[in-house]
Amino acid sequence: MQTNLPAIVQSDGTILLEVDNPDYENARDIIMRFSDLVKSPEYVHTYRLSVLSLWNAASCGFSPDEVIEGLSRYSRYPLPQNIAVYVRDTMETFGILKLTRKGDLFVLHSSDEFIMEEIRRSDKMAPHIQEITGKDSMIIRPYSRGLVKQILIKMGYPCEDLAGYTEGDPLDISLRNKAMSGKEFGLRPYQRAARDAFWAGGSVRGGSGVVVLPCGAGKTIVGLGVMEQVAAQTLILTTNIVALRQWIAEILDKSDLSPDMVKEYSGEKKDVGPVTVTTYQILTYRKRGTEEFPHFSLFDERNWGLIIYDEVHLLPAPVFRITADLQARRRLGLTATLVREDGREDDVFSLIGPKKFDKPWKELEAQNWIATAHCHEIRVDFDQAHRLEYHTAGERDKYRIAATNPAKYDLVKEIVEHHKDDQILVLGQYIDQLEDISRILDAPMIYGQTPNSVREELYAKFRSGEVKALVVSKVANFAVDLPDASVAIQVSGTFGSRQEEAQRLGRILRPKPQGESAVFYSLVTRNTKDQDFSQKRQLFLTEQGYKYTIWESQNFLEAWKRGQ
Repeated sequence: MQTNLPAIVQSDGTILLEVDNPDYENARDIIMRFSDLVKSPEYVHTYRLSVLSLWNAASCGFSPDEVIEGLSRYSRYPLPQNIAVYVRDTMETFGILKLTRKGDLFVLHSSDEFIMEEIRRSDKMAPHIQEITGKDSMIIRPYSRGLVKQILIKMGYPCEDLAGYTEGDPLDISLRNKAMSGKEFGLRPYQRAARDAFWAGGSVRGGSGVVVLPCGAGKTIVGLGVMEQVAAQTLILTTNIVALRQWIAEILDKSDLSPDMVKEYSGEKKDVGPVTVTTYQILTYRKRGTEEFPHFSLFDERNWGLIIYDEVHLLPAPVFRITADLQARRRLGLTATLVREDGREDDVFSLIGPKKFDKPWKELEAQNWIATAHCHEIRVDFDQAHRLEYHTAGERDKYRIAATNPAKYDLVKEIVEHHKDDQILVLGQYIDQLEDISRILDAPMIYGQTPNSVREELYAKFRSGEVKALVVSKVANFAVDLPDASVAIQVSGTFGSRQEEAQRLGRILRPKPQGESAVFYSLVTRNTKDQDFSQKRQLFLTEQGYKYTIWESQNFLEAWKRGQ
């Protein structure tokens, strides 16, 4: 036993990591590559090895020996023997099944004839098997490529898809050395590494998968780099019309494509071109009472060679369905987090592809690619009337009452006044709460009903500094480029959404002109469901190395007065 090491690896797959240990950060940076963070109180964080976390590690090139060595290096006690076996058994199942193409036939191979026999006997697989060709192989029906991969991963056997891709119609695209805006432009080293990991030299081992990078690290630029490599007509799926137009602006600014080559397909325009940018919302639109998604026809409008899924962790279920039919197209997923609140990470893995590249947030911060961020959780109390309302409310209403505690308003005013020279975002979930804050601060507000033209005008004024504070609902969580934002005040969130916390912090992580730090404040009502959900939301960022300083509101204000 080495009592000075930070980790305790237990036989049930949990890993306890001591925060107050000199090797904590080194151990965390290794462990997070192949495990999931479960909880992160003050002194001991809990991780868990999972099948999907180990498969993603395998897809990124980690070997079982490297995972076992990483665990052993930081483990206070000898690694349980069953954990070493679990790691090997799990990681070795990645690629035990391979899907290849022989002429027009899709052939599923396995190096284990017993697994192949299990697959043959599966009722779910039966409709998709065209022909049994031997103990170790079978022919899959052409239209079943995606569905088969979904079935197999749920059986515990991720399939390595080596069947190749339709090249798609060509696209003559080159990235500029100097953007149209006049700034020098080029892919950063980690952006090139992400592009190359996805492309894999143009082989069948590349061309589908997910790139994981922090907000503000330039995932759009990785997408542009991949477009240049693939050199084929491209369909880009985004979260909203603001993100759609930001993609178009980036493409036109940093590539040699002309405006007539890049088209918008949205609720406002229905243009299709060699590069078409659309939204998940328009794709999943359908008339009430009908089963059809009329805009799914966009996937067949062109011979696409590449489909880019922006914020892939938000991919809606109907798009999973159509993606199952698009396995012959190269598919790039971009995201800051693989966490999905609906638990469908395995569908992203099987249909978009495994994780091809990720980069720890703190590593990019240390290299000054994203801003240094300081996170604070400030706890406020109820007054007597609201405390009574909370404790007598039903379970469904308790979080709303706690999250919209009016005692937060004075604290928001104090924070905004303290940061009056900074660009500030106030972020929340409840519209009536945001309306109150907007009125108190005399600051404009953007929410779901705000027309797109007004949103874009307000975002432009915020970028120029004409508007110093902007009150925004969850519509601004994703893919909104506000590079000068340096302070975020979260007054309420979507229950325990880890992805939302990451996205909201990401709004302020773009590097600042003078290297200034970013500050993230989360206001919560003490000893309520608001505080409970806040702790769950913080999980992902804690895994990335961010620490929340916990304050009682009075202590926080007094510390400011003392200049701390």
